Amino acid sequence: MKIDRIHHVAYRCRDAKQTVEWYRKYLGMDFVLAIAEDQVPSTHEPDPYMHLFMDAGGGNILAFFELPNSPAMDRDRNTPEWVQHIAFKVGSVKDLEETKARLEADGIPVVGITDHTIFKSIYFFDPNGHRLELAADTATADMQRKLDDVKWAMLEEWSRTKRAPKHAAWMHEKEFASH
Repeated sequence: MKIDRIHHVAYRCRDAKQTVEWYRKYLGMDFVLAIAEDQVPSTHEPDPYMHLFMDAGGGNILAFFELPNSPAMDRDRNTPEWVQHIAFKVGSVKDLEETKARLEADGIPVVGITDHTIFKSIYFFDPNGHRLELAADTATADMQRKLDDVKWAMLEEWSRTKRAPKHAAWMHEKEFASH
């Protein structure tokens, strides 16, 4: 079997309506489906919820659960805040610039534009505390080929040493910094 695509990715939200409105306003996602139950279909536990689905483009669905009877949301305190995030691909660096300006105009702090050599991105939090990234690809075919050529060797070295392999150090060298 081979996976066709991600059907949906689900996260928790504090307020279903606020979440739908925020994702529509700032990321232009359409609200495509709401499911509400008083009992969990898989476990049959009595636990009312609102499950909402947002169109993240390209057949990708971002879903949320509002769980009014559960303890307040929190994050994994053993994982740095920058690690767990949802990254969305956008069409251009101009899209990043425009979205950054719109978010900041409404008082939402934004980190970046960060240059990762093969893409540029911005980072910010949704109203539920989920870290989001918008990324615009900037890689050339040559850059992609170079990275593809070393991915297995990098993984093997990391597995042995738990230190960052230097196979793709060119990404951080001065000559590529402007790409």
